[in-house]
Amino acid sequence: MEYLDKSIVELLKKGGFVMYARHGQATVGVDQLNLNFQDCSTQRNLSEVGRREAIYFGQLLRYLEIPISSPIVVSPFCRTIETAQLAFPYAYIQIDPLGYEIYKLGGNIPSVEKTNIVSNLQSVLERTPPQGMNQVIIAHSFPEGVGLGGISNMGLVIVKPKGPGNGYEIKKKLTIEDLGSS
Repeated sequence: MEYLDKSIVELLKKGGFVMYARHGQATVGVDQLNLNFQDCSTQRNLSEVGRREAIYFGQLLRYLEIPISSPIVVSPFCRTIETAQLAFPYAYIQIDPLGYEIYKLGGNIPSVEKTNIVSNLQSVLERTPPQGMNQVIIAHSFPEGVGLGGISNMGLVIVKPKGPGNGYEIKKKLTIEDLGSS
């Protein structure tokens, strides 16, 4: 296991990052073909382990005194919303349809659609959070080599936005275990 570099925690304490997290562990199976965002029974949901991961994730960020801006941005799936509610019980949660687009990257979609999704993601990751704060996005993993690549359950990608139209830099990819070892 890689131990968390103390300097990344110090950087996060100063703010200015997008913290893109994958939801906690979900139940085994697949989302239904008749997927309905208002009906959690048509989706994979958080497992008990996933619920504990989400709570732990929020506790770690509070313990490390990492400032988080509101709202917490989430994908419309029940598992991402529940992850945010458990990790940040008092925060405002905003559902962003881009999370569903990211989820679709794992399926068989036309390359032009894939390019549009990655371009939309880039414009989100280029936005600088409010001064002294970090933006949290809770959504899904990516196929290897696309977007932010594969992300473990409750894993985190720390992104430094360079401003609209200027791209972003991936500072660090962490597992929940890496974050807890700080």
